Amino acid sequence: MVYNIFKYNISSVKPLSFFATLLLVQIICFGQKNTRKEAQVFTLRQDRSAETISVFRNDNELLLTQNVKADVRPYIHPIIAPDGKGILTEFSPEHHKHQTGLYWGLKKVNGRDYFMNWKEDYWRRVSARAVEMNGPQVKWLVVYDLIDETGNVILTETQIWSLHEKGGKLLLDLEWRGEAKTDVKMEKFYVGGLFLRMPWHKGIDGGVINSEGKKNNEAEGQRAKWNDLGIQIDGRDDKAHIAILDHPDNTDSPVAWRVDNELGIGPSRQILGDWSIQKGNTEVAKYRLIIYTGNFDHGALTHLWKEYSKN
Repeated sequence: MVYNIFKYNISSVKPLSFFATLLLVQIICFGQKNTRKEAQVFTLRQDRSAETISVFRNDNELLLTQNVKADVRPYIHPIIAPDGKGILTEFSPEHHKHQTGLYWGLKKVNGRDYFMNWKEDYWRRVSARAVEMNGPQVKWLVVYDLIDETGNVILTETQIWSLHEKGGKLLLDLEWRGEAKTDVKMEKFYVGGLFLRMPWHKGIDGGVINSEGKKNNEAEGQRAKWNDLGIQIDGRDDKAHIAILDHPDNTDSPVAWRVDNELGIGPSRQILGDWSIQKGNTEVAKYRLIIYTGNFDHGALTHLWKEYSKN
């Protein structure tokens, strides 16, 4: 919108009123500029030859890549810091070769291990597609079959992901659906489900804190509404954080959490005991990731969890 202040007869305007008018126009225009700056636009690009779905901001800033290879467990890597400075995930590090950035992997599903085994003979892609291609929020989904030792499907999982931005933070939502093709049982174990691997090396400046104030090894196996992982990433003066929020509608919420010695984290029902899905039924779990940089603020994260819990 253009404001034509010059349609007035300037000679008839008192000096104070005229300058006040100019100031008002500047304030309006500045406010409009800030609004445009805050209205980020995200775009999905699917590369079928590379078997990826990537999220870009303002058409040219890569934020994350979803990998959807035909016979490899789906995973997200890399995730880029909101300000573009630093990669916040790590793929298949030497200390945990099976950890592939951000992913979902269950343990001991009818005796099969889909957490450690992330390649062929365990996973088969069904589909991967964009749902919302462009706008203030983007959404995509991936569907994979979990196969048994004979090649039969025991569970079909659907991951519905969406991303938007709020206050300089990236909010990445996951709705996971597991449809049982036969009766399936997930046995009690210390890990299994959503898992995040951020970069780690011995002596790194980083740590985990949960909603109850427990830190690092104290948070291992403990129930919590959320866990925040902050790590000093190469090339940054401050820490990069990814917090995972458990939705209160999830079964057994607040869930227990895996926190390994190299600061890998993930919520897991399997820590609490066996759980199962009967043939033909579908289990649903929802989580939100808050991706941000700077100082950790317990109160601010608790507020974000409360907002998320109302969705």
